[in-house]
Amino acid sequence: MAYRDLREFIAALERNGELKRVSVEVDPRLEITELADRAVKRGGPALLFENPRGSEVPVLINSYASISKMQIALEVDRLDDIAGRISEYLDISVPTGVGDKLKGLAKLAEVRNFLPRSVRSGKCQQVVRHEGFSLFDYPVLTCWPGDGGPFITLPMVFSRNPITGKRNCGTYRLHVYDERTTGMHWQTHKQGAEHYRRLQQEGQQTRMDVAVAIGADPATMYSGILPLPPDMDEMLFAGFLRRKRVEMVRCKTVDLEVPANAEIVLEGHVNLGELRTEGPFGDHTGYYSLEDDFPVFHVDCITQRKDPIYATTIVGPPPMEDYFMGKAIERIFLPLMRLQAPEIVDMSMPPEGIFHNLMLVSIRKSYPGQARKVMNAIWGLGQASATKCIVVVDHDVDVQDYSATTWRALNNIDPERDIQFTLGPVDTLDHASRLPDFGSKMGIDATRKWPSEGFTRPWPEILEMDESVKRRVDPIWDSLGID
Repeated sequence: MAYRDLREFIAALERNGELKRVSVEVDPRLEITELADRAVKRGGPALLFENPRGSEVPVLINSYASISKMQIALEVDRLDDIAGRISEYLDISVPTGVGDKLKGLAKLAEVRNFLPRSVRSGKCQQVVRHEGFSLFDYPVLTCWPGDGGPFITLPMVFSRNPITGKRNCGTYRLHVYDERTTGMHWQTHKQGAEHYRRLQQEGQQTRMDVAVAIGADPATMYSGILPLPPDMDEMLFAGFLRRKRVEMVRCKTVDLEVPANAEIVLEGHVNLGELRTEGPFGDHTGYYSLEDDFPVFHVDCITQRKDPIYATTIVGPPPMEDYFMGKAIERIFLPLMRLQAPEIVDMSMPPEGIFHNLMLVSIRKSYPGQARKVMNAIWGLGQASATKCIVVVDHDVDVQDYSATTWRALNNIDPERDIQFTLGPVDTLDHASRLPDFGSKMGIDATRKWPSEGFTRPWPEILEMDESVKRRVDPIWDSLGID
């Protein structure tokens, strides 16, 4: 049964021993960050700050900050279960009988049940504030000492493609400048930025409508960060994740819809061509992303529940909450990556690689040069195109075991032969790249080399004890009591 809203998710976390209520007064400036950072690095619970200094609105943080919390959020026993469901829908083989046809029709009918549904009213509009409001009424966090100010860090930012009319929902941080304006940090490669550019190119409008929802059921909130194809509706995918359609309500002042179960909604606009310095911001790289110019979001109206809860997150030196959100993305989207490269067995993004810096990939190799083919496929695949380093190993390497993967990779490479470099788009947050959004990337072919790849020396076998010896030694080991 899908969570109806953020409240039901909080209750589920609490039932499972994954929530700690904090009743003492804690300052949203730096103090909440320090507590949340300690909690996630020690495997602690989600935190609900019931008395944030300067606001009557409670703060929820670390709600996704472990594999177990992600499983509660997405209502699965294993994150790979979602990948299994995706694989079922991607299986478009020709039906061979009536039974197969009926199964196919049933799947199509189920997909229709995931489509978002417009409703006339929602709890997110219990209170409507056209005047007399301030963004400082909410406990927006100043996360790190060098931050340029408070930042809204877990928003669902809604915009519309001016060409197709299709909606997009992205998670773009908002630097709060004053009571009614923020920065709009949609990076170059994001769809919100693309909508903005297209409107500028058309030259027929001077402003762009934007709506920002804060807090909702966990699958809907999570969908805003997912690397979906550009024109796939995130709210449709949220319906798939929660197995129930998302109810959407039209905003009061802009022609956009937002989740009806949201806690807080900021309605407003971005003036085309208006830029302002945004940042610095303590980012998920573990470094500050530096000041830069971004569009300005003007908040014209706020709607909210009568007693809203402010959902937020922090990023910084890994592992933090975003690592576990990224780990779920890794598991969920593996089947989609296999559409481009079916030889992929598994992939992993270690926390130290902060998503875009390192991807480990195991493949079932069947022809020479296949590792390089896989690298280039990944560099042509959506947000994965920004991956700085890709290491490809054979199918028998467990890429979830970083120690074993490092051992096998370092033993298997001749650096000059097996490392290739290429130029292309890189993550906006990559402070080491030669230019913003553009730099070099590295692929490492750490697979076993074949004669057909020009390797003519013998390749040694890996050391491993005979199974019969292991079985004979088991009772001796048990008698020693060394464990």
